Amino acid sequence: MGKLNSSLILRYVVVNAGRNPFSFYSSFSSSVKKSISGSGKGKKYNGLETVDDALIVFNKMIGMHPMPSIVEFNKLLGAIVRMKHYAIVVSMYKRMELVGVSHNDYSLNILINCFCHLGQVGFGYSVLGKMLKLGVEPDVVTFSTLINGLCKQSKISQAVSLFDEMVGKGYQPHLIVYNTLLNGLCKMGSTDKAVRFLRMMEGRGFAPDIVAYSTVIDCLCKHCLIKEAVDLFSELKVKGIKPDTVTYSCLIHGMYGSGRQQEATRLLNEMVDNNISLDIFTYNILVDVQCKEGLISKAVDTVVTMRKQGIEPDVVSYNALMNGHCLQNKLDNSRGVLQLMIENGCAPDIVSYNTMINGYCKVKRLDEAMELFHEISRKGPIPNKVTYNTLMQSMFRLGRVSTACEFLRKMLASGQVPDIVTCSILLDGLYKTGKLEEALNKGGRLIERNNDRAKPEGNPQ
Repeated sequence: MGKLNSSLILRYVVVNAGRNPFSFYSSFSSSVKKSISGSGKGKKYNGLETVDDALIVFNKMIGMHPMPSIVEFNKLLGAIVRMKHYAIVVSMYKRMELVGVSHNDYSLNILINCFCHLGQVGFGYSVLGKMLKLGVEPDVVTFSTLINGLCKQSKISQAVSLFDEMVGKGYQPHLIVYNTLLNGLCKMGSTDKAVRFLRMMEGRGFAPDIVAYSTVIDCLCKHCLIKEAVDLFSELKVKGIKPDTVTYSCLIHGMYGSGRQQEATRLLNEMVDNNISLDIFTYNILVDVQCKEGLISKAVDTVVTMRKQGIEPDVVSYNALMNGHCLQNKLDNSRGVLQLMIENGCAPDIVSYNTMINGYCKVKRLDEAMELFHEISRKGPIPNKVTYNTLMQSMFRLGRVSTACEFLRKMLASGQVPDIVTCSILLDGLYKTGKLEEALNKGGRLIERNNDRAKPEGNPQ
């Protein structure tokens, strides 16, 4: 294995060389205490039920003479990591160093993993620098962990560069690393790069699995590249890879979204024929499409079927049903669905209330829409731009110009930043009521305010 003296690795290490990874401990001391006080009974890890038990064992270990080996400490730390108490593990490393416990590659990899889970990849690189300084050779796990941490922070280009460096030095990444990077590229919307990366996997002797294919198919569908997604779907079946629920769901969602209902229905039937169970995501796609096509009774039947399968409707399911009723101007039915979801223990989100408010506004029942607005202003969820824009547009359409302008001031006071839709509603509403000069003045001030909000702090005016 080649020595890690490359410019890329050194650049990362130099950038973070002045950072003491354990200075992170002081900033996380409060969260450590919170984690300890909030720990309850849970699944046993290596005979430990809670993090409190682990801390008792740790305190005993560092007080022993002779002290246990790093292997024993690693077992304990690994158990705490599986409990997801990453900040506590970081604090333990500091104490281990203070009492003279020497770390090895395994223990330092655990530490890097904790920093990455805590969103502190920079400190992870500091640990990598420490490894190099101690003469501890990083392994494939070290780099895989850092790549995963970078991807979680959406630093995909850095992750790809580190991956190339890793391969260039003779390390053989495992399939999880490939899938992690592939997922990162897809989240960036880099469909071309994702497809090329998939082909590169094959070229390097790694047969992409169903996770890899599903990730790319989903990305292609989200960018309306349905033909390419279908071609990839056909390819994986020719290779003997069986599509799963996720693969079908991504493709079905893409087809419905692009108006290819017949093909989507064919895929749904194919799922049933192949005994592939529909999950909540697939059911929600079906409910949403049925509602948008005005087939409310079928959508309700679909919800009944999913409940028989042991799948409870979630907020997306209820929102789709509410929207379906609103599209047919059956506001009382939609309000009934809203009440039903609350009774069933499913908390409505802002989309739920925006759907209901928009329904009321469409049929000019502004007072009822405002009642709902006041209700969520008191109890939550917090109204967003869509909420304010919908209500303000309805006010203008009903000729309540002064009320709409006052409502705009309320929007600004709430901290919501007006967008292009807000400006359009304001200008259109004032213009149609014969207040062209006021429209231009208010529109200009709104644009200036928007630009000021968009300026990063510290930038020159």
